Amino acid sequence: MTLDELPPTISVERAGQILGISRRSAYRAAARGDLPTFKVGRRLLVPTLRLLDLLGVRDAAVRADSEPAA
Repeated sequence: MTLDELPPTISVERAGQILGISRRSAYRAAARGDLPTFKVGRRLLVPTLRLLDLLGVRDAAVRADSEPAA
């Protein structure tokens, strides 16, 4: 799965995998507010676009899409 195929929200565990950190580190980052999250019932979810913004990936993808083909 590529980054552009991710759903609108992902689990904290999946965000940790994308970041290359452990599940425990991902939950610690979420608790500190370093990883954007919100709750739906008992589930803690990460908004995919905010995670990509945090990584600077979405900005790079938008720039690449807007550049004319050579």
